[in-house]
Amino acid sequence: MAKYTVTLIPGDGIGPEIADVTRKCIDATGVQIDWDVQHAGVDVMAKEGTPLPDRVLESIRKNKVALKSPITTPVGTGFRSVNVALRKELDLYACVRPCKSYEGVRSRYKNIDLVIVRENTEDLYAGIEFQKGTKEAGEVIEFINKYSPKKIRPDSGVSIKPISVFCSERIVRHAFEYARKYKRKKVTAVHKANIMKFSDGLFLEVAREVAKKYPDIEFDDRIVDNMSMQLVQMPELYDVLVLPNLYGDILSDLCAGLIGGLGVAPGANIGEKGALFEATHGSAPKYKGLNKVNPTAVILSGALMLEHLGETAAAQRLENAVADVIREGKNVTYDMKADKNDPTAVGTKEMGDAIIARMTQLQQR
Repeated sequence: MAKYTVTLIPGDGIGPEIADVTRKCIDATGVQIDWDVQHAGVDVMAKEGTPLPDRVLESIRKNKVALKSPITTPVGTGFRSVNVALRKELDLYACVRPCKSYEGVRSRYKNIDLVIVRENTEDLYAGIEFQKGTKEAGEVIEFINKYSPKKIRPDSGVSIKPISVFCSERIVRHAFEYARKYKRKKVTAVHKANIMKFSDGLFLEVAREVAKKYPDIEFDDRIVDNMSMQLVQMPELYDVLVLPNLYGDILSDLCAGLIGGLGVAPGANIGEKGALFEATHGSAPKYKGLNKVNPTAVILSGALMLEHLGETAAAQRLENAVADVIREGKNVTYDMKADKNDPTAVGTKEMGDAIIARMTQLQQR
């Protein structure tokens, strides 16, 4: 049996306890993994002066595969997102987020099976920003006002939205290759090209050209605001969605809402030289150490990791075990009960134990 070395980033907040449960579930599949544990996030910032030490990046570059539990991102102040930094530093250009219904999860919808393919490296998340009142912001505003008939107020903060042919082409190609590999029928490009003609317009133009190379897969496009309405009204019409960075972030949360929330939404970040798997949800520090939160999203991200490693049977066993435990509804955390105050709800660790027990049963069949 193959043996793999995988970087494990426990994260902060609820991250470490979910990471521990997920690690045990993955080990229970029988796939042999040496876990290279590397710490990053708020706690590391306090000790080492940076939330993302170089050793973390070096580990992922060496091992080429990483599993990450949630890491806190401050809102408005503090350091920039470690999650975004990892994607940029490692050029993990494709964020793939399957959104799939599981029986037993409370939702207004049934039979959802969508895949978000989000460009991960540019757009408004490129981090090219100029703070209001700085010399640099003033010079940028002056330059833009010189060449644009539409003027920027001098008291503005400025964020730049780059969309390139290179990045657009590779993310759309990734979406089509994913669709072909997993026998998906349609790819939809999502944009705002009617307004941002030279950025989103370029994305759409490139998407249409790439689509011509995949005549076996249906292609269409939707304006992002209309797409939001369509997903709420008629999600069954869509399959794989490919989007620039910001829209991908927003609509992946919308699609997670269709299947019951971020607690059951896994994610993968894929590049040419590596891959990082993580849940969509945050670190929920107020629940830290309470053995209360739902581990499903990170466990399912672990299943995506096994699939990436070529351990398809193990990945399917893990997903099936998760689905069975959720369907039964007995050994699940409070958020997956019909009544969140249900005293029969179990903790994070106990739900993980139930998934492991179910996997053992599946392996014995």
